[in-house]
Amino acid sequence: MNPGASTVRGRCLTYNCVLDVFCLLCVPADLPVSGTAGNTDAWTNCEDMTELVFYDDPYLRQCDARVVDVSDEGIVLDRTVFYPVGGGQPGDAGTLTLADGSVLDVGNTRRRKHDGSVAHVPADGAGMPIVRVGDEVVACLDWERRYAHMRIHTCLHLLSAVIPAGVTGGAIRHDSGRLDFDLPDVSPDRGTVESKLNELILQSHDVTPRWITAEELEARPELVKTMSVAPPRGVARVRLLDIDGVDLQACGGTHVANTSEIGPVVVVKIENKGARNRRVAIAFAGGKP
Repeated sequence: MNPGASTVRGRCLTYNCVLDVFCLLCVPADLPVSGTAGNTDAWTNCEDMTELVFYDDPYLRQCDARVVDVSDEGIVLDRTVFYPVGGGQPGDAGTLTLADGSVLDVGNTRRRKHDGSVAHVPADGAGMPIVRVGDEVVACLDWERRYAHMRIHTCLHLLSAVIPAGVTGGAIRHDSGRLDFDLPDVSPDRGTVESKLNELILQSHDVTPRWITAEELEARPELVKTMSVAPPRGVARVRLLDIDGVDLQACGGTHVANTSEIGPVVVVKIENKGARNRRVAIAFAGGKP
């Protein structure tokens, strides 16, 4: 997993989604939590501080926003199209353009440890224009990079359907990804897995997020594929990703709207990672998104 991936168990304090290897919105493990389950100050403050526009439209490439806080950890906006790092996927990059035309390059997006709010982190070596609370900005994604993440992310969900085993880890990159499976006695055939993946991609299945209650999730434990994560307790709702006719599981991330958008992929390798783990690595065919 990436260093920024959360180790919080059970639920995401930000959106009450199950914490699995696909959850892109999980907060750091040391985020302070107060209040009772399902009504934490951290969850309320995160949502109140920043409207996460990407949940309404994962294809939106930019949005107008206002600066609500500036700290050593980055710039917090009242709304954003940028994903924060977590659950195996890198945070988004892009730019913030101020009203005077000056541009701040954003190299990463992550959650602040003390309150979980989304911080836009200036790129290393970037010229730093003066940014103040109240400034109006245009937040613009590095769209090609984000879209590649979305395609790989959805493909990993397909991979978890092709290999029906418990998931023990995973990672997402702009051109590749991998999942670790609990398969103590068998090793999947690389050619067979690759063929089944590409078949599902070509079948053009619709991909749709939806919500259920925590009680509904508890009655359907198969929706949590990550072995180290327990269903959440005392939360209002849980986000699912539904790949029509193929896969349904808890997920806090964003995805393409149809599997055909993924494009052809290859299974790069399948390797043993211990007595029980089998790591399956995928990539875009041709090596580029």
